[in-house]
Parts: sequence; structure tokens; C-alpha cells
Amino acid sequence: MTSGRAAGLAERARALAEGSVSSRALVEEALAGIEATQGTLNAFRLVRGEAALAEAEAADRELEAGGRRPLLGVPVAVKDDMDVAGEPTAFGCCGVFPPVAEDGEAVRRLRAAGAVIVGKTNTCELGQWPFTEGPAFGDTRNPWHTGHTPGGSSGGSAAAVAAGLVPAALGSDGAGSVRIPAAWTHLIGIKPQRGRISTWPRPESFHGITVNGTLARTVEDAALLLDAASGSHARDLHRPPTLRTADAVGRDPGRLRIALSLKPPFTAVPARLRPDVRARVVALAERLAALGHEVEEADPAYGQIGLAFIPRATAGIAERVRDVPDPALLDRRTREAARLGRLLGGAPLRAARRAEARLHRRIGALFTTYDVVLAPTTAAPAPRIGALHSLSGFGTDRAMIAACPYAWPWNVLGWPGVNVPAGFVDGSLPVGAQLLGPAHSEPLLVSLAAQLEADQRWYEQWPGGASDGRPGGASRGGRGGAAGEFGPPAGPRSAAP
Repeated sequence: MTSGRAAGLAERARALAEGSVSSRALVEEALAGIEATQGTLNAFRLVRGEAALAEAEAADRELEAGGRRPLLGVPVAVKDDMDVAGEPTAFGCCGVFPPVAEDGEAVRRLRAAGAVIVGKTNTCELGQWPFTEGPAFGDTRNPWHTGHTPGGSSGGSAAAVAAGLVPAALGSDGAGSVRIPAAWTHLIGIKPQRGRISTWPRPESFHGITVNGTLARTVEDAALLLDAASGSHARDLHRPPTLRTADAVGRDPGRLRIALSLKPPFTAVPARLRPDVRARVVALAERLAALGHEVEEADPAYGQIGLAFIPRATAGIAERVRDVPDPALLDRRTREAARLGRLLGGAPLRAARRAEARLHRRIGALFTTYDVVLAPTTAAPAPRIGALHSLSGFGTDRAMIAACPYAWPWNVLGWPGVNVPAGFVDGSLPVGAQLLGPAHSEPLLVSLAAQLEADQRWYEQWPGGASDGRPGGASRGGRGGAAGEFGPPAGPRSAAP
């Protein structure tokens, strides 16, 4: 097995099955890495040290007895909005949360595949923002440049994978919260079809806009974790047909028609794509054309899709706030969003839900001409830590939409999307591009992403060196400065759970 952090999920699973490494050794390595970086990267809210080691020893005994499961003995992490039996689920909030009695369905399926859950990763409060900071746990930092955020709200999972602490992790995505941190930490991030990975014990999350997804350094690893976690609970509201996405890795996608979409959806006030980010996405489009695909500029007919997003997002926040032990400890911006959600939780929410079928028809018409959409994942690179601390709720929303106007429409639609690395700007800050498809198109998107990965070999690049006086920064000339600040304000209130 490749030594150290370079070994991925699939490689570790194969090495365990072959007996060339033990689960205990892999888990000890993961725990040591977490401990060594927690003071700088701060990727984890909770570390399951003793429990994970006990589970690793049980996995080793099963392996020695000839047991074989897809992820038997492999250490992984999950975001702190997912239930792990015996642990609290604080979802980025302050306060004392009781331990939960049972695993959530996604965690249960990971365990059934043999994975060892080493810990729960940090997320911003109720997953609302594309940064991972808060009084409950501090600031989670980007391994490529520790002066900047890894994104959010699955920023802890992204930081843990980008730094090599675990080979893959689960996150959740309600407005880009898997894809955005994947883009800003040079990872593959898969937002699957709604319901592909269960959100139980909630039959749906944030009125259907939030799904669970995967982050990894390679397409193979992200797809393998997706397959392991996929499946429905009997009481889920969304139960898509079973797919095997990992089987699409290495499969020729054929000659595809790809729409390059650089125009952001309407967000009340303009959002601007930074020219250097645009250049990275266009370069990927050119590589796809060189690989034999037909690429041309075309935009989905988004229209006023934001009207179908805001009620679902804010009503979802209002519901989560009701479950918090002490709402007085929440960020003022969270309380403001909850108040708006209570106002929009009746007729506006019902209208937003009804609009989805119409949006499917209108936006889906693009797929009569094209197979895949290629779009920026964000309009800018990761902002500096603390850039949003002093902003009001409205100011936070405007800055957030200025930086991240591209991801959230696919949450309204419930369709799959995959972030792929698009390179670096300002010398050290990663950015990404989205491959977006219609319903149940994960195998196609994974096949295309894997083809592009074989050409680009993103996984060979690792963060390293030092920046901002802290270990773990970028090895590509990490620069401080204001280049990663959020851009000028733009956009309505939104949530990124």
C-alpha cells in the first residue's frame, strides 16, 4: 500500500483485504494525524478515539476470519449533522446536546460496509454558510492556506480529507455545501440525487433541498463511499432507484454534448465571476473538447428559481432551531433566518414545493440538447478566516451569494452534481467546476469526471509547507492578502446546509 496520507479509500480497502495492513494501524494513523492538526486545521468537532480503536480491532478479527465487506476496517469521518450512536449531534451549535441512541441511516450503512467512524467533522451553525467558523468550535482552516476557510458547510470534512487525515468523508449539501468546500480544497465532491443517501432520522432534510454526499481526493474514492452510504430508509420521502456509481469509474462516457454555463442564476443583484476563476473553468472546457466532447456555451433557463429555494431553506432552519436545547445561544443571523422561515413556512413553502415540477420541465429542457452542464462551482476562491464575522445577516447573505451563486439551483431540482478541481488562483487557492446532470445521472457524471481526472491527475497535488505562520498551508506559494475576501455584496437570504 502507498505509505502515509497518499493512500486513498479504495487502496486502503484493498490493502486491508490482502492483509498488508491492519485496521488498527490505519485508525491509529488517522487519530494521530487528527491530534497533530487539531490545533491548526480544527477539522473535527468530536473524535471517537477509544471507540474507533475498538471497532478497528473488531474489523481486524473479521478480516483474519476471512470476512470481506467493501470498506471493512477503513477509517472515515462524517459531518456533525449526522447521528452516530452514543454521540451528540450538535450541527455546529453551542450548548449541551444529548447523545443520540441510534445511528442515522447513512452512518448505519457505512458501518454495514465495514467502515470505522473516527469522528464527526466541524460545520457552521445549522449548515447555513459557505465557511466553517463559530463560537461552538472555533475556526476550521483550509489545509492549502490556513489563513482561509475550507468552505462550508461541510468544511470540516473537506479539511480532513484534503489534509489526508481520512481518505474520504460524508458531508451534506443544501446549497453547495459539499461542492463548495470540495472546490476550495481541491477535492472531488459528489452531490447525489435527492434521496440517494438517506437523511433519516429525518424523512427529508430542509424540505428536500439538502442531501448527503461524499468528499474524497479521487473520483473512485468518492464514488466508492457514495455506494457504501447509499440506500433508503423505509420511511424516507425520497427513494430513488438503486445505482452503482463506482462501476462507472474508468468507463468510457462516449462523446458527450456539454453546455458550458458561465452565467450565474438570477440572485436579485448581480454576482460577478472572477476572471481568473473563469479562465480555470474555460481551460477545463477546452480539455473536455480535446478529449473528444462537443462543448459550447449555453445556460439553463433558471428564471426566478430563487423563489423556490428561500422558503424551503429558511423554513428548514426554523424547524432545526426548535430542536436546539438553548436557542438563545444561537448566532443572531440564525435567529433572523428562523424568524423569516416561520413567516414563509405556510403558503409560500407550499408554493415553492409545487414549483419544482415546473422547474424540472423548464430547466430539464436543456438536456434534450446537451448531456451535461459544466459550470463554475464558485465565483471566487475561499475567503479569509473571519471575513464575515462583523456582517449583519443580510450582509452575510449578500457576500455569500457573491462568492457562491452557482451551486444552489441543483438543490432545488434535486439532481446530481460533481465538483472537480479546476486549478489554483492567487498562487495557492483551489477553485473548482461542477459537472451537472439531470435526474439519476450520477454514473454519467462520475464517468466523465474520472476521464477528466485521468487527464488532469489532480490527486498528485497536496497541500504542504507553511502559510500565515501556521503549518499545513499551501505548497504553491501560499499568499495572504485580501485576494480571497468575499466580493461585493449580492443576493437574497439563503442557507447552505
